[in-house]
Amino acid sequence: MTTETTTAPVPPRLMTPPGVYEPQHDTRLLADALRREGIRPGADVLDVGTGSGALALEAARLGASVTAVDISWRAVLTARFNAWCSRQRVEVRHGDLTGAVRDRSFDLVISNPPYVPSPGRWPPRGAARAWDAGQDGRALLDRVCAEAPEVLRPTGALLLVHSGLCGVEDTLTRLKGAGLSAEVTDRTSIPFGPVLRSRLTWLRGRGLSAADLREELVVIRASKE
Repeated sequence: MTTETTTAPVPPRLMTPPGVYEPQHDTRLLADALRREGIRPGADVLDVGTGSGALALEAARLGASVTAVDISWRAVLTARFNAWCSRQRVEVRHGDLTGAVRDRSFDLVISNPPYVPSPGRWPPRGAARAWDAGQDGRALLDRVCAEAPEVLRPTGALLLVHSGLCGVEDTLTRLKGAGLSAEVTDRTSIPFGPVLRSRLTWLRGRGLSAADLREELVVIRASKE
């Protein structure tokens, strides 16, 4: 079942310094899906690409034992600070996607990776690392689809959010190819933000810009069940 979601706010007062992704519509959409999972106390949850730690903190509030990973040291320190301020226990590790936790397995993996299509031919620098993901927006998505199943327990699940601009069917196909059952569970439509508006000419040239300048966000749930 796919839900057209009206999102509840992620709890406020998280520090998000320059270069760390500030919780936005996609964060809230994934938080809604996370709350519906019925996380049992002590369940092991992994947040891949944690940024400010917003989703990791939400999982901790639900009673999970949470590990969060980010490749940015600034994000790691930010997530640790936000966990301390929120009085939530979250283990925050520095690493590249699941590389920092290959020795472990989890009941639930959540991820809001960078997914914005970018005209640049080189890896993003500075603040853009938090959202730019190559010309098709899949530089990180494809890796999450490949790596997440390797750290899931036999009854584990993955919750992944990204833009419809990146190819929803491609994500479903990759996850199913990795042996998971995958479906879109949540959808919402939002106006183009400043980054996408600044790339309208390029997006139109690639056939990625809708006439109404709105972006669809989706949550995909994949499981081993």
